[in-house]
Parts: sequence; C-alpha cells; structure tokens
Amino acid sequence: MDVRDIERKIDQTETPPVEKVAVAYSGGLDSALCIALLQRKYKAKEIVAVTVDVGQGEEEMKMAREKAKVLGIEPVFVDKKEEFSEVWVAKAIRANSDYLGYPVSTSMTRQLIAREVAKVALETGCDAIMEGSSGKGNDQYRMHNVFKLFAPGLKILVPVRDFDLTRKEEEELSRAWGIPITETIPGGDDKTLWCRSIASGAIDLDMEVPREVWIWYVPPEEAPDSPELIELEFEDGIPVGMDGRRMKLGDIISALNELAGRHGIGKIDIIEDGIMDLKSREVYEAPAATVILKAHRDLEQLCLTKEEIQFKKLVDQKWAYMVYHGEWFHPLKEDLDAFIEKSQEVVSGRMRIRLYKGNVDIVSRESETKLFFPEIRSIKSASFDQRMCRDAAQIRGLPFELLAKRMGRR
Repeated sequence: MDVRDIERKIDQTETPPVEKVAVAYSGGLDSALCIALLQRKYKAKEIVAVTVDVGQGEEEMKMAREKAKVLGIEPVFVDKKEEFSEVWVAKAIRANSDYLGYPVSTSMTRQLIAREVAKVALETGCDAIMEGSSGKGNDQYRMHNVFKLFAPGLKILVPVRDFDLTRKEEEELSRAWGIPITETIPGGDDKTLWCRSIASGAIDLDMEVPREVWIWYVPPEEAPDSPELIELEFEDGIPVGMDGRRMKLGDIISALNELAGRHGIGKIDIIEDGIMDLKSREVYEAPAATVILKAHRDLEQLCLTKEEIQFKKLVDQKWAYMVYHGEWFHPLKEDLDAFIEKSQEVVSGRMRIRLYKGNVDIVSRESETKLFFPEIRSIKSASFDQRMCRDAAQIRGLPFELLAKRMGRR
C-alpha cells in the first residue's frame, strides 16, 4: 500500500472551510489522525482537543497525554467518571440494559462524550466539531445526533468516513506522518467501567479470540476450583452495597469486574445488528454487568407485580434500542426513564450470589418489599380453602368451552 495514493485520495476530497475546531480526542488511532488531518488538510487555525474521562483508566489517559505532546496539542480534560457510573449506568441497570445480548455501554459513552465536546466547542467559539468514527459503524450516528442537539449551528467533520479511509490506510498514514500507533488489538478496544468492547467490527465470524485480549475475564478452565459467595444490596433498583459495606456504584462495579472476571464470568460473543442493519460479530467483556443485571432482574421478579414485569420488559427493550441508536436525549427516552424510575421504588433487597466457573447463581433473596408470600402460596400451607377456586376455574375456562362449541366438539 503506497501512502502517496492515500494522500492523493485525501487531497482530491473537498472539505469545508474551518477556523477553530473542537475534536473528540481519546489518543486512539482515529482521533490522533483527526488532529493531523486538521493540521495538514483542513488547515485549521486553532484546534481544541477534548478528552472526556468516562472510566477508561489511568493508563489510557496517560497514553492520550503522551500522544498529544507528539501531535503538538494540549487537550482539555473533562472528568465524567462519576456522572457516567452514578447516573448513566444507574439508569442502564434499572432498565436491565440489553441490546441483543450487549449491556449498552459504548452506546452511552459516545453520547456523553459528544455532549461535553459540543459544550466546549460553544464555550470556546469553535465553528466546527470533529470526531473519528468510520462510515461502517454506529458511533457516527450517535455523536451526530448529540452534536445537532447541543451545537446545531456547528459544522460536523468525520474525516475517516468522509475520506473513505480503511483501518490499514489509517495505520499507513499514521506511520508516514510520525503518529505513534498504540493499539495492541487490531480494531482497538473501548473500555469503560460497565463494559469493554473489543476490536469492534474487526473480528471475523469464526476467528478465535486470543487469550491475551482479556483484562478481567479468565476462561472457566483457568478459574478457581472453589466457588465464591458475594452479597449485593439494592435500593430503588441500584446496587448500594457489597458484602455488608456501603459503596458507590462505581466502586461496586470496579470490584465486581475483578472478582467475577476471575471466576470466568463476563465474556459476551454475539452477532449484532448495528444501526445500519448490518450484522457484525462483536465481543465484549463485562463481568460486573453480567452479575448486577442478573441480580437486578431477579429482584424485580420478587418485588414487582406480574403486570409491571411484563410491561416493563417492553419498556426496557425500547430503552436499550433507543440508547443503542443514539437517542439518549430523545424526549421518549426520557419518558421511559420516568416510568422505569417509578417502578424501582419497591425494588430493594439483598441478594447472595455464588460465582463459579462462568456461572452466576442466586442462592438467597431478602426484601422487605417482596410480593413472595409462601405462607399463602405454598402447597404446604393451609392459608385458604382450595375448594373456592373451583368456580373461578369454571369461569376462566368458559372461553375455551366456547371455542370447543365453534369447533363442533362435545
């Protein structure tokens, strides 16, 4: 691959005139190349790089700072770790967040990041915003929606997509232009407290995922031979304590990622339908999310009525769909939040959970707001005269008797 051919393709592509551009900068391959393209192609007079910390970890923050020096920029760092865990992830737990098996995470962070970049862009007088999405992925839509909502008058630049660059071409340009390539996984990864996306869109259908890509998850055959018991305490649908200690949600998630991952929990390997209705194989690592979501669903089963549970499944499904599709700030999604939050007023209790070689087993449940009353329901009790149900069964069976008449049955 000749880098001159790639540069020629870029030179022949028209770009809008810009003066001052805010860039969603993570220090990864895409966003670093965005900075170089602003300097070389767009001829921007001023660049405002914005790095939003949503829990990627200090190592990634350090990498972003070091690469910024090479690029000749000084990023604006915005700390949103607490908001992401205590607000965004809290809503995701209450909504049992699940899009085709994926506990929505990057779907949320992209929109949180886009909001912060848009805010900085307006505050600093930018006339354009840039981000590093490809034209084959989902993030271009998520970030575009948020940019249009929070900074509708600014130009939106997406060079990887608009120059039709492949991953290989990005890497060749980066080498030729002296930009360090720090990715250890082809396609990169996206790490947050809640879930880590691995090589999104770059994993072939039957490709074996290398053992070394995991940072929390340990394959079950390598996990401890003895199970481990933990206790999670929920209040209003949110974990507030672990093993008898009150903890912030972010701290619970961090602890569970290490603990559950060590026991072979958290690997997600699915075929996913993206925003463009194109299928891809996606691999995620989410030990804490796997445990918390299972416990939360079980607690809801204990505390909510049958009608609430059935209706909330529809709401949860719509919630995950909207968040995945870049509609976190849509009025309907906020309406769904209101219903979900109201439903969680009775979802409180303590769950004892056994972790063992990839399995998450709930071994005991305690709740003062439960609707489970064995003294009434159990076949071992004499709580009411069962003969009272004979007439009720007759009434409930009438529609089937009518169906039989229509079918000519006697």
